[in-house]
Amino acid sequence: MKIARFESGGREWYGFVENDKVRVVTGPLSGPVKETDQVFELAKVKLLAPCTPSKIVAVGVNYKSHAQEMNSQLPKNPLIFLKPPTSIIGPEDRIIYPSASKQVDYEGELGVVIGKLARKVSVSQSPDYILGYTCFNDVTARDLQRADGQWTRSKGFDTFAPFGPWIETNLQDDNLTLETLVNGRVVQQGNTADLVFNVAELISFISDVMTLLPGDVIATGTPGGIGPMQPGDTVEVRISGIGVLRNYLAAQ
Repeated sequence: MKIARFESGGREWYGFVENDKVRVVTGPLSGPVKETDQVFELAKVKLLAPCTPSKIVAVGVNYKSHAQEMNSQLPKNPLIFLKPPTSIIGPEDRIIYPSASKQVDYEGELGVVIGKLARKVSVSQSPDYILGYTCFNDVTARDLQRADGQWTRSKGFDTFAPFGPWIETNLQDDNLTLETLVNGRVVQQGNTADLVFNVAELISFISDVMTLLPGDVIATGTPGGIGPMQPGDTVEVRISGIGVLRNYLAAQ
């Protein structure tokens, strides 16, 4: 099932995507939700980021191929950081290239959406706390990341957390193909089988540190092949079983 958040007629809605239509649902994402008789044509609505998380917990150096290209050792524990909710944009929105940076990179990732309050969850229990999955782009000002040492500024600019186009609830996360394309050219290829820490391990580790709330998003890390984007570029993150997240780069 694909859960979308969308705008039509000046109002925001949640709905289930059914082929080329979206059926409005009511109730919290954490459920239960109720289907209505109200249906929109998918092509005539504006898709938004599919949820409104209280926080985005992102993971660094979580693909073996990315660790290799960064000349980094595999971490002994997940390397987590936060991206603020103000950095969120949805599909087809513009990523704004900040004037403070000279190198803004794409990082295509699998996003995991939490379905219910999670605190000190075991690895075996973790799948019960997943609402579904989405495409995520952990946009990064790479030069500022190197300069600061800390990652908050380089990862936290407005528009630096595109995700969507929806939440796919019916998916296994252990063998998903991920591609990132810039102007139609494939620049990243990976598979979640290459994750250093799998999704269940990430949920367990993070929920031992902080309480995860319904709608919170975990960005699970990027495979090798990171690189820069320029104003005017189109960037896409494609994940098998989910779909395509497309955004456009614009100068500040």
